[in-house]
Amino acid sequence: MSPRAVPPDSVIAAFGVGHEPVLLEGGQGGTWRAGQVILKPVEFLAETLWRAEVFDGLAESSAFRVARPLRTAAGAWVCEGWEASRFVEGEPDVSRTDDQLRAGIAFHAAVADLPCPAFLEQRDDAWSHGDRVAWQDVAHRASAPATRLLRPLFDARRPVSLISQLVHGDLPGNVLFAEGLPPAIIDWPPYWRPTAWASAVAVADALCWYDAEPDLITRWQHLPEWPQMLIRALIYRIVTHDRAFGAIGWTPDHVGAYEPVIALVLSSR
Repeated sequence: MSPRAVPPDSVIAAFGVGHEPVLLEGGQGGTWRAGQVILKPVEFLAETLWRAEVFDGLAESSAFRVARPLRTAAGAWVCEGWEASRFVEGEPDVSRTDDQLRAGIAFHAAVADLPCPAFLEQRDDAWSHGDRVAWQDVAHRASAPATRLLRPLFDARRPVSLISQLVHGDLPGNVLFAEGLPPAIIDWPPYWRPTAWASAVAVADALCWYDAEPDLITRWQHLPEWPQMLIRALIYRIVTHDRAFGAIGWTPDHVGAYEPVIALVLSSR
């Protein structure tokens, strides 16, 4: 299915949508809004069905909101390769990393008792590969630019002993803020890792791409194995980019965004 495919009339009817769908900006360019309903193509069916069941049964919280999934008139979560959810008010604000982390911590507490889903082992994309390399589950043959960035991180990586659980692996941009409402957590890519790692990914992103001040690291240094979580977060992002784009994807701006953050993280150990 094309990333910009329009939801067909049969899908719109199945989910009971009463408005013309409008393409939303951001993401991978395949998400549509029709009134109070969000429609998007299913990327990995097993994950979509699992996430719908989890979000459908998740208790309401004063600390965060989620986009509740919608069933078709026949009771299915998916129709012709499309899924639907309720629209949630809010806009992303990548400058609010601390608020993203607080929402993420509350969300992780709410899903802490869920078992690890089997589909995580089946998922094979650049992000899953980057995660596995970061945690030394697999190796990666890196391009020359990525090798230079990764070498000091690999050298500084040490074993850790932390409990893993389901976490949100991409909080920046996927936490929406609206006046008077708890933050909304959307587009959940689940990983089975320590919660501090999910926070570290958000902090690394903020430092590399969103002009965060270096003291952001210090504010969250109470999280367990914090320097090692930041090292793994950077490895995850660098390897993911390298797997997705290879050597041609490394512009001077990309390399220049990572270099000072790597130095900062390694000096904070």
